[in-house]
Amino acid sequence: MAIAKAERLMNLALCLLGTRRPLSKRELRESVEAYLEAGSDDSFNRMFERDKDDLRELGLVIETVESLDGEIGYLARRDINRLPPITLDAEEAAALGLAAKVWQQARLAGAASGALQKLRAAGLPEDVDPYEAHGALEPRIPVHEAAFEPLMLACRDRRPVVFDYRKATAARPEPRLVEPWALECWRGHWYLAGYDRDRGAERVFRLSRITGKVRSRGTSFTAPVPDVVTVRETVASWAGESADRSALIRLRAGAGYPLRAKASAVRELGNGWDELEIPYGHGLDAWLVEFGPDVVVLEPAELRADVVDRLRAVAKG
Repeated sequence: MAIAKAERLMNLALCLLGTRRPLSKRELRESVEAYLEAGSDDSFNRMFERDKDDLRELGLVIETVESLDGEIGYLARRDINRLPPITLDAEEAAALGLAAKVWQQARLAGAASGALQKLRAAGLPEDVDPYEAHGALEPRIPVHEAAFEPLMLACRDRRPVVFDYRKATAARPEPRLVEPWALECWRGHWYLAGYDRDRGAERVFRLSRITGKVRSRGTSFTAPVPDVVTVRETVASWAGESADRSALIRLRAGAGYPLRAKASAVRELGNGWDELEIPYGHGLDAWLVEFGPDVVVLEPAELRADVVDRLRAVAKG
């Protein structure tokens, strides 16, 4: 069935590219053998519309032209659909290969490999291997969250989504209706930035806290999408990266290495505990809760109270 569809799409593309005048649906149906086998006009119309959308998604520019008598015709002009010559030097090819390797564990792996194959066919230098290792370290972007793929497609297609989200302070997840803008990986975790309709403001969501399925909503965006979506900067500020004050915590020896990496001062207390001075910014309380009984907040008092509240919320859940 997949081969039959691919052949049908190829024949339709050849018809649209080979004509000098717009072809009507009737003429296209008579020209493509698979369309002659359609059982009814409705079946043909549905098949043709799907094929036309698939070709456009693949990058073919199909024009719709209305004649003087009101008949609709279709064609794909060769001058518009012809790609310019592609010339890449060794450094540019290596950069593309590196970008493709980054996505090996994500849904984009197939698309990245296909793009490199097209570049090879279009004249990528034969002596350049875009998959060749160019260093001892090979970057990868892990994608383990089931929400990644539907959110990536929703960001691309500008479609609102609904999902259940569990905040760090909440015992149970709550439904969110979001207009997704962009996805970004920061320190090994994926985040979504978008417009939360219920709260009427921009929000950032960590994908690992999305539970259940991500469901699309067939409506358009109601809020403008920013030219630059600063997911990383927003998450960094929440995690205390831009903190202008310090907190004092007690940390169990041999535990909490991410906290130790951020500490500006460490002092051994004995009895299996250390005292750390770390940057204090928005979101630090949520991060400290993740270390459970290995962390005790000494000061400031408001941070200690926030951590206690979060632990009580977890205990109630």
